[in-house]
This record gives sequence, structure tokens and C-alpha cells, in this order.
Amino acid sequence: MKKIVSKYDKKLIADLPRVLFPGHIEVIVSESDAERAVEYLRQQPILGFDTETRPSFTQGKQNKVALLQVCGGGVCFLFRLNRIDIPQCLIRLLEDKKITKIGLSWHDDLRALNHRKKFRAGTFVELQDIATKMGIVDISLQKLYAIIFGEKISKAQQLSNWEADNLTEAQKLYAATDAWACIQLYKEMKRMQKEGYELEIVKDEEDNTSQG
Repeated sequence: MKKIVSKYDKKLIADLPRVLFPGHIEVIVSESDAERAVEYLRQQPILGFDTETRPSFTQGKQNKVALLQVCGGGVCFLFRLNRIDIPQCLIRLLEDKKITKIGLSWHDDLRALNHRKKFRAGTFVELQDIATKMGIVDISLQKLYAIIFGEKISKAQQLSNWEADNLTEAQKLYAATDAWACIQLYKEMKRMQKEGYELEIVKDEEDNTSQG
């Protein structure tokens, strides 16, 4: 039976082995390529979603979401929304109610996407809701992945320029890994809920208790 903790010490994450998206990455910068990507994605049974926004260091200024990454079937598509906005084919995908779509803190992403173009979100699964029901307290993507898999998702590219003319290889891999990680977490947490797991309640450094 798998053992997990309710909280994970951030200082320990640095020593974990790093996990990276192992599949193929495609950057989408035209509506025709977006149509082709969405056609592929709509054939997948489960999709992982995430977004990236250029950080603003000016108080009160919020940039529009620049990137939507969608992963499925071993491929991650990086839709550069700062170039193509949100084309109608992507709206159809976001509004779809049949495909299992996974996100983390997805309400924030939806709010940001709606600032670009209004749409009604279809069926999405929020990983933080599943984690909370399992008794997990640390529900950021990095800490949740450390808890479930004992591996590290690097956040080194988080505050990089997502509106740059060309994304670096490090940015592409970072973005793809985040979307792919949502699928991995969903599958494993659902398995654990079905087959059982042991949760260690971490209150503080001195006071730990366990429950089966």
C-alpha cells in the first residue's frame, strides 16, 4: 500500500530526482496548426491543461495569458495565445463536455483565459479537489507531485518571458511537463483512491501522527 504525507517540506524538494515530460512537444503559432492540434486532441480520452503568463513587475498591471499547453496521447501542444489569441477550435475544446480534462488551480486559468475571449468551460477535473478529499494539505503542483511520486518538478522557468519571440527549449519543456504532470497525478490519485493508501498527517516537525 502506498504511503504519502499530507504536507511536504519545500526544502526537501531540491534533493528529489527531477521529472520531465518524455513525449513530443509542438509549438502552435497559426490557426491552421491549432485546428490540426485540436483535431488530434479531441481523439484523446484524457487531456492535461495548464497556462503561462508573462510576469508583471509593475504593481496593478496584469498581463494576459500568453500560453495554453494541452497534453494528451504523448504529445503536448503549446498554443501561443499572444500570437493567435484563442481561435474557435480551441473554444470548442475548452467547452467540450465529453473529454476528461484535467487541471490544477484551474479556476484561475479559466479566469485568465476568459480575459482573452469569453467562453463557457466544459467539464474539467480539479486536481486540488481530489487531493483535499484524500487529506493532502500541500496542493501546489510541485508539492503535490513530490507527495504522490517523490519526484521534483522544477519551477525555474515560471517567471520567464512567455511572450518572447521564440520560446527556449527550457520553457517548452517546463510548460509541457506541467500539463503532462496533471494527467499523471490524476491517474495515480484515482488508482490510490480505489486501491487504498496510507496517509501520514504532518502537523509540524515534532508532531506527526499516522492514519491508515
